[in-house]
Amino acid sequence: MQVEFRIQRFNPEKDDGPHWQTFSVDVAKTDAILTVLNKIKDEQDGTLTFRKSCAHGMCGSCAIEINGRNQLACMTLVQDCKKPIKLAPMKGARIIKDLTIDQDPFFDRYRAIIPYLVNDEPAPSGERLQSPEDHALIEESTKCILCGACTHSCPSFWADNDYLGPAALLKAYRFVFDSRDTGAAARLKALDNAKGLFKCYTIFNCVRACPKEIHITSHIAALKRKLLATKL
Repeated sequence: MQVEFRIQRFNPEKDDGPHWQTFSVDVAKTDAILTVLNKIKDEQDGTLTFRKSCAHGMCGSCAIEINGRNQLACMTLVQDCKKPIKLAPMKGARIIKDLTIDQDPFFDRYRAIIPYLVNDEPAPSGERLQSPEDHALIEESTKCILCGACTHSCPSFWADNDYLGPAALLKAYRFVFDSRDTGAAARLKALDNAKGLFKCYTIFNCVRACPKEIHITSHIAALKRKLLATKL
């Protein structure tokens, strides 16, 4: 079937600002949006620019705004989208070209929360074991693929790119509540500032945007309680 796609285009070398371009594409209803983007690039306009990698919902590279909502292009099917289908880069970041945004600020915020296991205790002879009950506390947060859909759907991040954002806060939760980690104090200190934890106003855009259906806001709320408890 023929479907109309309206794609936001921007080439900084020749455009004063973003504009919309319409493509009519012969697609199957079960085609993923990423399949369609590849088809447009291969058959209609080789200059169309977007990110992709695994095409299986694991790398997060193809996160874009589809009909006003941040989603993974590889996991979103044509049949599930209102027509015409509008594709745009995610908000809150500098557009490099077309659907590709500058993710450096996003990963700068991510690195600020010490996103790795910290444990200076003597190494055990085998693995650092964790009980099923302890792992259950962090299991959902470990499913984050760092696509940025949550952070780039957050009005607080749109207004201030120095805000850590929901993806970084979720990763902080993942390690602060890890029973094997001893770096919680340093992470909580990194969250305790004007650009940190309490700049989250519980809008829930991040929950709606997450392709892995992580309830990010509840994890952020747990972090807030944890930080407040350290001040009592």
